[in-house]
Amino acid sequence: MSAPAIEVRGLRRVFRVRQGLFASPREVVAVDDVSFSVPAGSVLGVVGESGCGKSTLARLILGLLEPSAGDVLVDGQRLGGMDRRARARLIQPVFQDPFASLNPKRRIRDIVAMPLIAQGDVARADIDRRVGEALDRVGLSREQGTRFPAQLSGGQRQRVAIARALVLRPRIVVCDEPTSALDVSVQAQILNLLAELRRDLGLTYLFISHNLAVVEHIASEVAVMYLGRIVERSESERLFAAPRHPYTRALLASVLTPEPGLGVPDVGLGDTMPDPANIPPGCRFHPRCPVAIAKCSTEAPRPTADAAGLVECHLA
Repeated sequence: MSAPAIEVRGLRRVFRVRQGLFASPREVVAVDDVSFSVPAGSVLGVVGESGCGKSTLARLILGLLEPSAGDVLVDGQRLGGMDRRARARLIQPVFQDPFASLNPKRRIRDIVAMPLIAQGDVARADIDRRVGEALDRVGLSREQGTRFPAQLSGGQRQRVAIARALVLRPRIVVCDEPTSALDVSVQAQILNLLAELRRDLGLTYLFISHNLAVVEHIASEVAVMYLGRIVERSESERLFAAPRHPYTRALLASVLTPEPGLGVPDVGLGDTMPDPANIPPGCRFHPRCPVAIAKCSTEAPRPTADAAGLVECHLA
């Protein structure tokens, strides 16, 4: 296995929220002691329900949020001690909604050029050349570079967002639900483009999604998050074939099937959604776990790493 391109060590983020005008602030632990490493050139998929901490994790890694504790390292360099321009040269984002993340008043070529201009040390001729190269690489023409975002389709706008992320030639790309706002046929095109770029440029992806089929297609390894913690991590093929955590099994069982008459699957999790402001004692999944034992409600399980990966469950 190659050396890790990115390492996350003990990352934690706590928000203080006020429930009412006179109420005392409460702590919401969005990310709780998350650690992992991603080998160069591979893809770590991060999955979980809405509110489990996936997007907060992405923003911490990108530097859009300050961690309450922990470090992020790229090629052994600690990102927390870097200025924004140095950090941008190493790691770039692709967000969920390309229409929301692109300035509607700027032409496509100017949007793609913005990271280079922000660096402040790239000549105009080099900017034009690299913007042209980035557009070519994602399958957009120079003529499309003169248009505005509203004049492009959703898939083309996401290609613009990818070109903007690549124009600085980063080592890491954080993809936060990059295909969820697109039609299914367009999703496949964008996923194939991301796979091609990873192969050609040696990129490393952190790929965050709630779509398990998409993650299974693109990820080398999968991390499953629940209430701010990674409860299982394993190679993609192994995790989808033999999940070990009850929550992972429930997620896989929840995938809808196109077969008529089967209806919505019952995964046995009940109707109660997890509350990050009120994390239960013991295993945080035990109130919804169909196989929980008495120990689960009082003692938090320790992460156990072995040849099959990592799992955080008393029964694994």
